[in-house]
Amino acid sequence: MKKSKLKRSFFNRSTVEVAVDILGKVLICRDGSTKLGGRLVEVEAYIGRDDPACHASKGRTPRNEIMFGKPGLLYVYFTYGNHYMLNIVTEREGFPAAVLLRGLEPVYGINQMMKNREVNKVTNIANGPGKISQALGITTRQKGVDVTGDRIYLVDDKTKPDEIWCSPRIGIGADGADRMWRFFIKGNSYVSRAPKHICEMARVFNKGIR
Repeated sequence: MKKSKLKRSFFNRSTVEVAVDILGKVLICRDGSTKLGGRLVEVEAYIGRDDPACHASKGRTPRNEIMFGKPGLLYVYFTYGNHYMLNIVTEREGFPAAVLLRGLEPVYGINQMMKNREVNKVTNIANGPGKISQALGITTRQKGVDVTGDRIYLVDDKTKPDEIWCSPRIGIGADGADRMWRFFIKGNSYVSRAPKHICEMARVFNKGIR
């Protein structure tokens, strides 16, 4: 089956559309002869200054500057004292928005990713946003990398998710919790574990959600 690398036009769209359409796509990281990556199964959308959970809600800063850049750039930030969170910038340049990658089904370099994570269970390699970055060896050093290039990129192998669900985002508190901007492939073993109240609110994705 023919595979195609995602172009900038894919990311230069509504963040919700990108978040839904990126599910099932394959994220690949290359470092010399090493190839790591897998299929995206869970993401969250963060959209503009009027989204209280978005880093840009309090204005433009050195930390979130990348979010105002061109679509397709990596926005990586450090949080909770030990996790790197991997995001991809979306929408037009100058408008701050991004998709947070939360769950990945390993496909390439599984043994190396298990070693990077120091785990022996495949389903624990990348079933969470901090786990993805650790498995792939991504830190803030990759902040600003263009995913339409050759180091870190996404591929469409024409795999279609069976059923996409949405829910409130995880770990943001009350601000923005009313927005159903977490998207995931229902029943996939590599989706992160969500709190009970999030699970109770999850539902089949409705395209009119934004």
